[in-house]
Amino acid sequence: MADEGARGITRRQLAAGALTLGGALAFAALPADPASAAVPSRGGRPTLRYGSARHAGLLSAPLRQLVTDAEAFLAPSPEHPWYAGAVLLAGRGGTVALHRPIGMAVRYKAYDEATDTGVEFPADRQIPMAEDTVFDLASVSKLFTSILAVQQIERGALGLEAAVASYLPDFGRAGKQDVTIRQLLTHTSGFRAWIPLYDAPTYEEKVRLIYDETPAGPPGTAYLYSDLNLISLQLVLEKVTGRTLDVLLHDEITGPLGMRHTRYNPPASWKPRIAATEDARAPWSGLDRGLVWGEVHDENAYSLGGVAGHAGVFSHAWDLAVLGRTLLNGGAYGRERILTPESVELMFTDFNTAFPGDEHGLGFELYQHWYMGALATPRTAGHTGFTGTSLVLDPTTDSFLVVLGNSVHPVRGWRSGSAPRVAAANQLARAVPVRPARGRTAWFSGMAGPSTATLTLPALDTSSGRARLRCALWWDTEPRADVLVLEAGVEDGAAWQPVPFTTVRRGGEPEPHPSGTATGWSGRVWHELTADLPAARGLRLRWRYTTDRLYAGRGAYVDAMRVETPGGVLFDESRPADAGRVEATGWTQSTD
Repeated sequence: MADEGARGITRRQLAAGALTLGGALAFAALPADPASAAVPSRGGRPTLRYGSARHAGLLSAPLRQLVTDAEAFLAPSPEHPWYAGAVLLAGRGGTVALHRPIGMAVRYKAYDEATDTGVEFPADRQIPMAEDTVFDLASVSKLFTSILAVQQIERGALGLEAAVASYLPDFGRAGKQDVTIRQLLTHTSGFRAWIPLYDAPTYEEKVRLIYDETPAGPPGTAYLYSDLNLISLQLVLEKVTGRTLDVLLHDEITGPLGMRHTRYNPPASWKPRIAATEDARAPWSGLDRGLVWGEVHDENAYSLGGVAGHAGVFSHAWDLAVLGRTLLNGGAYGRERILTPESVELMFTDFNTAFPGDEHGLGFELYQHWYMGALATPRTAGHTGFTGTSLVLDPTTDSFLVVLGNSVHPVRGWRSGSAPRVAAANQLARAVPVRPARGRTAWFSGMAGPSTATLTLPALDTSSGRARLRCALWWDTEPRADVLVLEAGVEDGAAWQPVPFTTVRRGGEPEPHPSGTATGWSGRVWHELTADLPAARGLRLRWRYTTDRLYAGRGAYVDAMRVETPGGVLFDESRPADAGRVEATGWTQSTD
């Protein structure tokens, strides 16, 4: 089932260093962001344990709000609940600071199409969510297939730029002879989103449909998310290893990492601990199966025997957190290693720089605000699943978020968009503190949208000329949509005009902002800012931060504002008398 749909060294440059030479990788790792060491790893590969928000280096209030926000989606939002229940897990470093079940794992026995209502089980047969509730991960399964492929690339059995047809000759039919392994992993092969494989009566005929499929466009010319990419990759993996995908999953990932509750085709004994999915009937489902509970929801995966490259893995929140911690550790967990750090970097590297907005590593989606919310950075990796699942990993802050919901229970049409995922990601992002650059507080724009926040200095006499603003600036916003601008006006009411400024981060080169604006990703570190100010007898200076209604970044912080001329200091925020004259609308003073 198809899902709902920087700066510095570019990922295109990085990808250019990933070459397949005789099937082996030659790779130059991306330099770590300075913030990536925010939480040191014990021994470089910590294992998970429960701990307080403080122990994780997180703020407790946003984590409490994360749960409150998630519970709101158990109610109509706007017409129906987004999910019947969910399990939330969030942490940083080796600490899981939040692990909370909400709502029901099993509530409905059927969906009544005539009244658009769910037919509930009797109360004594309903099952509440628990911390260890197991979920059908849907497309989050693609991450496991991708890891298995990268392992084979690392071992030299697969070539990243090799043609798929070099492993599966019949795959080269219908114009697919040049499709590469990389294009399968990054959804640039040209495959359309999906085809109803379940209509074919035998396994061999389902495979033949894939081999006979003609790409919607030339390989490598467009991004088109497709389940067929990962099903094809499954066929490659099974061919080169001589093992089925479920065996590979156990042998290469879940077994070494101790993920005992992650597998294809869970046994019947697991059913009471599994979240139910959909009352699957035509016309909304391709197959008439009734309530799907304990079996894979995706029709194509079901028709493939429950083992498929694009869907079919079942897991729970802790196991997914172990997987996430392993990748944030550079491929190791405790004493076990499933990937080299260089291979993990490939998974977190944007190979789709030709398709802005569709950033994608090998298997992982990158920088997607539509479900990563304010956690989204050029290095943030994750994936969603149609059943209501998601995993988000942020290497910059060493944080991880698992949101597992049964959002197609009782029917897929009840939910739309990804609001619960965004809300949870926003709160975890807010929980990562931003310490003031100087002193005890800094001005914070907030993360609300749509809104406009202004931070205005008192009128200053800059008529002598050569006045300059100095301050510390921190920003991380949704690129282009949410903009921070420095503006100047005069007391007589003339229009506000942008003021060009220059920023520089520690150890970096000066970056000019000729339009007087800042937007997008700045590294989540403080920058020193300077701006030459116009000469005026009553100059007003303000920061204006505007957000749209869709998604928000982590926001903006301003600290230590000071206006000076060769003749002296006109304004200094560190002086209580000056600080008290700042007019803040929508901005707050934050200590984090």
